[in-house]
Amino acid sequence: MSLKNKAARTMTNDFQEKAWSGRESWRVFGIMAEFVEATERLHSVMPAVSIFGSARTLPDHPYYELTEQIARQLSDAGFSVISGGGPGIMEAANKGAYYGESPSIGLNIQLPHEQHRNVYQDVSQTFRHFFARKYMFVKLATAYVVLPGGFGTLDELMEALTLVQTGKTRRMPIILVRSDFWRGMLEWLQNVLVAEGMIAPEDMDLIQVIDEPAEVVDAIFKYYETRGFEPSVAEREIQLNL
Repeated sequence: MSLKNKAARTMTNDFQEKAWSGRESWRVFGIMAEFVEATERLHSVMPAVSIFGSARTLPDHPYYELTEQIARQLSDAGFSVISGGGPGIMEAANKGAYYGESPSIGLNIQLPHEQHRNVYQDVSQTFRHFFARKYMFVKLATAYVVLPGGFGTLDELMEALTLVQTGKTRRMPIILVRSDFWRGMLEWLQNVLVAEGMIAPEDMDLIQVIDEPAEVVDAIFKYYETRGFEPSVAEREIQLNL
């Protein structure tokens, strides 16, 4: 390749890189808009419970029916119910809340496949960016209820545990439902992570395992009975740095 052709190719690559960097920088404004819109639209939904689980669970599956029961009881008890807005467990959570007394909220995500908005949403907010959506799950939640699921469910669970463990968000009930499903993971956390000093023994106390819908509701009320659902001034400051 001649020096002239090399120089031309270098200039082209530099131009393309600058153009890409420019597009990437301007995307920050789109991300800001997502945060602003979601924060303003959803600020009044508290107290709320975020429910997670597989998008692949069919309506005739016991997990779906169990989720619907939990969400209905939470809604009737005065909790807004937040899900990812898609099918499966997310749909069951929205459906149970939709027919209850409190709002059913879907935080939808634009994906190339799998995700479509379920119809059981009083409030529907759509995100392009996972991290903006995940921020709202944590910011709005007074509790996490986690049903069986795959990578996405585990991602949400581990993020909640990490944020609470590190003090980046306020402590809240993190409840796993279906003890038989979660048993292997909990044994691994205890027998490997705790045993090898990767987490502290008391970190296991961040997790509760409850199988009955009424007991899920009771556990959340019990946690807040001496302090109320409203974040303290200190907790609001923590959330600003979430």
